[in-house]
Amino acid sequence: MTYENLAGRTAVVTGAASGIGAAIAHALAANGARVALLARRADRIGEVASKIEANGGQALAVTTDITSDSSVEAAVSSVHSAFGPVDILVNNAGVMIPEDIVTASFDDWRKMIDTNVTGLLRVTRAFTPDLAAEGHADLVNISSIGAHEYFKDYAVYGATKAAVTYLSKSLRAELGPKGVRVTNIEPGLVESELRAGITGEAGEFLDNWIAQAGILAAEELADVVAYATSRPAHVNLRQIVALPTTQY
Repeated sequence: MTYENLAGRTAVVTGAASGIGAAIAHALAANGARVALLARRADRIGEVASKIEANGGQALAVTTDITSDSSVEAAVSSVHSAFGPVDILVNNAGVMIPEDIVTASFDDWRKMIDTNVTGLLRVTRAFTPDLAAEGHADLVNISSIGAHEYFKDYAVYGATKAAVTYLSKSLRAELGPKGVRVTNIEPGLVESELRAGITGEAGEFLDNWIAQAGILAAEELADVVAYATSRPAHVNLRQIVALPTTQY
């Protein structure tokens, strides 16, 4: 699909090294947006940026740890130097570690909270002056269907995503009057690297669930982001749940 309203805009995508984030970066760039890719893995975002440029797009790889104040501050400076102000921010970076609440590692909980909630807040605050100054901008938060539904061993992950969904609602009230559309997207099963690190019973559960319910390609979710951010300025698709048709 082609979305002409994205041409000439400047986007930041976190977690852009692979999966959903990389697909979102490709989709926005293919529709004419300049895209800054933020992630910790310099080699991977470099590869994604090179592919975008080979296809005629504009991309900037910015090695960033969103759990670090100084790293995010440096990223803002790099993006501004290369592209100027930002008018699309996609908070996609996330960590998912399923564990029993009794035996779970506190370090794993911290990773999820520091990335999924605090990291999202850190990046949002850093780029909000840009978004609010434009008079027409988009803030897209990738939450999860887990914000509403119960899945065994995903209590803390689901809680972080519930926080993202609530933040999106609150930020919409705060930023909407400034011309910033806030879109909260809650995917179900989508191809991503989140699955790769899950082993044992939790991994077997996911494999069986995917076999039964199906799974979306990362590119299909990326198209949802491109569509939402390309609507006319007065149209805000505020809440989107994106599931495989057979997931219920």
